[in-house]
Amino acid sequence: MAINNVDALYINELFLSIQGESSRAGLPCGFIRFAGCNLRCVWCDTAYAFEGGKEMSPDEILKVVTQWHIPLVEITGGEPLLQFGCTPLAELLLEKGHTLLIETNGTLPIDVLPEGAIRIMDIKCPDSGMSDKIYWPNIELLNCRDEVKFVLASRGDYEWARDVIHRYTLEKRCAAVLLSAVTGDLDAARLAAWMLEDQLEARLQLQLHKIIWSSDQRGV
Repeated sequence: MAINNVDALYINELFLSIQGESSRAGLPCGFIRFAGCNLRCVWCDTAYAFEGGKEMSPDEILKVVTQWHIPLVEITGGEPLLQFGCTPLAELLLEKGHTLLIETNGTLPIDVLPEGAIRIMDIKCPDSGMSDKIYWPNIELLNCRDEVKFVLASRGDYEWARDVIHRYTLEKRCAAVLLSAVTGDLDAARLAAWMLEDQLEARLQLQLHKIIWSSDQRGV
């Protein structure tokens, strides 16, 4: 359910880490994880953010972010666009000169986000159990700064993602097309072989934070 209070946001956690995904993987990054999600992907690794959260104002969040002294910030979740206050917070962070990434599950319109935000849209594959929830008009809203991500659990997921990439020429629409293998379900080497065989214009993405730290560690 959407939270329509723009003056208060429900935040699961705020932390400073290394960006583990996207084309900016490896860079120091501050994370603002929103609480609440409208999906239940079978392989979700942040189920702890489904509910709850601490109520914070945009100014309170900005105070924490300022103390990090890091230019790169990501808003993630959960699903940030469920909270109407996401847009004002994004505008505030951009005004302060941050490079802002916003990761969204692609089920809600992304055009509510301000110009200058880099949208990373997760296109849910069939094995997630949530591919029927995709808001497909979002693809037409993508620009040359945005990125799209597919999380794959099987060969079937890969073929489905490959077809979507070709159908919408995603490699021409946005800055990066990212393919990520579900840990324990799909071997990254196998995914790499498929991509090479198809000469797919996409980037194999490993979750660096899970390589550096244990997969169940929070705040990283």
